[in-house]
Amino acid sequence: MWNSGFKWMFLIIGTMIGAGYASGRELWQFFGEESGLAILLFTILFTLSCYVILRISYEHKSSHYIPVLEKIVGKKLSVVYDGMILLYLFSTTVIMLAGSGATLHAFDLPNWFGIVVIAIPLVLVFVKDLNGVLSMNSFILPLLIVGLLSVLVIFSLQNQLSFFPDLAHQRNWTAAFPFTALNILPLIAVLGAIGDQVKGKGEIWIASLGSGAILGVISYIYNNSLVQISDAVLLYEIPLFAILKDYPYIMFLFMSAMLWLAIFTTAVSGTLGLVTRLRNLVAGPLWVLALITVVLMLPLTNIGFSTLIEYLYPLYGVLNLYVLSSIILYPIVNRYKGLEK
Repeated sequence: MWNSGFKWMFLIIGTMIGAGYASGRELWQFFGEESGLAILLFTILFTLSCYVILRISYEHKSSHYIPVLEKIVGKKLSVVYDGMILLYLFSTTVIMLAGSGATLHAFDLPNWFGIVVIAIPLVLVFVKDLNGVLSMNSFILPLLIVGLLSVLVIFSLQNQLSFFPDLAHQRNWTAAFPFTALNILPLIAVLGAIGDQVKGKGEIWIASLGSGAILGVISYIYNNSLVQISDAVLLYEIPLFAILKDYPYIMFLFMSAMLWLAIFTTAVSGTLGLVTRLRNLVAGPLWVLALITVVLMLPLTNIGFSTLIEYLYPLYGVLNLYVLSSIILYPIVNRYKGLEK
């Protein structure tokens, strides 16, 4: 139970911690000053969302997200949100590819090189089907979490930052809702693909509580650090590099590698959601579907990393608020149908 629970937990975290999140750009876009309460609310909402989605996926033994989506929003709206999920997964995976280019561009390497470096392993990881994705996450995510948290805690201690929010100034609390909603569609897409592999409710609790707690802590410390260097953040396409600017070069190299791994895990999760849905329509190995999908994405990576996040993420956050509200209300509406037993 514990091993499987951690496996799903890392899959969830890998879906969340991508180019936008790990770079700090996504957090800065939604949070910033007076956001301690917002991040607490996000933690609660995210944990509840993971639990409900995983529970539905488990009960329907789903291998793709359509059964989960239909249960949450109904069959009629599921057609609309199916299209949105496909568009979301496609566009955000493009963002991950562009993010890889932006990361390696910091080392004076051309953007196209960074994109190719991520595109090739992105296809290869699907050669072993779903097991390849899960094995990769179980290896990479612990390293990524420890590395990111270590840098943020060291930065906070060196700058004597307070870890306690000013409870009297929390005007940005509403940001929790669009930020959580932004990440709902990829959660449905990815967790809907593993329902037939979840063995029990204990795994669901471990994955939901563990991922919510870890992401809540990282989000709070990260945002707290960015607030202290808000002027410098504006000068960097990747805010994480503003935190690292006074660190030794070896630390810059290490965190650049961690950032790239974060980008890669989310690109894999996005592609997983796409190819498991496409396999329901077109027969074929996952790696072939992944190859076709990635090739179609390559021309769109020229739009730019920060531009994509600036316009697409807030839009998706607003559009997904209905899905988030449906998930929050699901345990209440279905309390007599066994969800809370």
